Amino acid sequence: MKSIAFFNNKGGVGKTSLVYHLAWMYADFGLTVIAVDLDPQANLTSMFVPEDSLEKIWPEDNSPKSIYGAIQPLLEGVGDVVEPHIHDVTHNISLIPGDLRLSASEDELNSQWPGCLDRKQRAFRVLSAFYRVMQYAAMQKNADMVLIDIGPNLGAINRASLISAQHVVIPLAPDIYSLQGLRNLGPTLRQWRNEWTERKERNPVDDLSIPTGDMMPAGYVVMQHAVRMDRPAKAYQKWMERIPGAYRKYVMNEHTQLTTVEKDPYCLALLKHYRSLMPMAMEVRKPMFFLKPADGAIGAHVKAVTDCYHDFKALAAKIAERTGIPRL
Repeated sequence: MKSIAFFNNKGGVGKTSLVYHLAWMYADFGLTVIAVDLDPQANLTSMFVPEDSLEKIWPEDNSPKSIYGAIQPLLEGVGDVVEPHIHDVTHNISLIPGDLRLSASEDELNSQWPGCLDRKQRAFRVLSAFYRVMQYAAMQKNADMVLIDIGPNLGAINRASLISAQHVVIPLAPDIYSLQGLRNLGPTLRQWRNEWTERKERNPVDDLSIPTGDMMPAGYVVMQHAVRMDRPAKAYQKWMERIPGAYRKYVMNEHTQLTTVEKDPYCLALLKHYRSLMPMAMEVRKPMFFLKPADGAIGAHVKAVTDCYHDFKALAAKIAERTGIPRL
């Protein structure tokens, strides 16, 4: 089972949409996928789950059917993580639903981080909570992969989320904000990896499953704002030209000769802006590349849907190659 986090500390780069569509694409390949919503905004959950079903996942006075419900006894000091609610989207796509209440775990996750250095059992139980919930779901569903959606910040929730991932895919937009995000993200990933390596060796509980904390960068995906004549709009071209160098320097800690995004082996994909396909897809609650004429995908939309399918298929295959996903 492979675990892949999708993360950028800059928001608005299409991260959640990317996770959603890749889950459907991998399922189309015949793989069994667990999607995990660890962003307290819970946007991935709202993409997968109809509104009437959300009310059952998020009842007014409790959250037993979300990721927060699975870790709540541990956070409250009355037990450990419990069996998570797994929402089946299709026969081979399942979701561990997110929860706005997850933000309440930030302080506890932060306070327990130094406790690992003192070999405190509770510290390791708290910091491995997300990992153990995902591990349980993956075993229950015999999953080939876990795709993790993470919020746009460098807080304690995301640190605990990322140490649970073997690989990290970084979505980017061609703008100054994404470049600044790389400057923060790369050093922070290395710091968290090193700090967890120091801590995990001090786990005092022999039978407690804890993450390895690999979080190895698998590459980046550029979400283009606009394309003209198959080339990025001029306003974004200058930022795209700087992405390869920034990714190498800040994420990979390399200082090699610069290249273009199109030729950069670290670039997993240049995804077009699919314009009106996304609102149409959201309306009928399916990925853009599965839209049919009955959904409104007619005329020029037909080619856009086909292009979208091929783009995501190529991206899914490249991520699988980079992360060692079998059966693809």
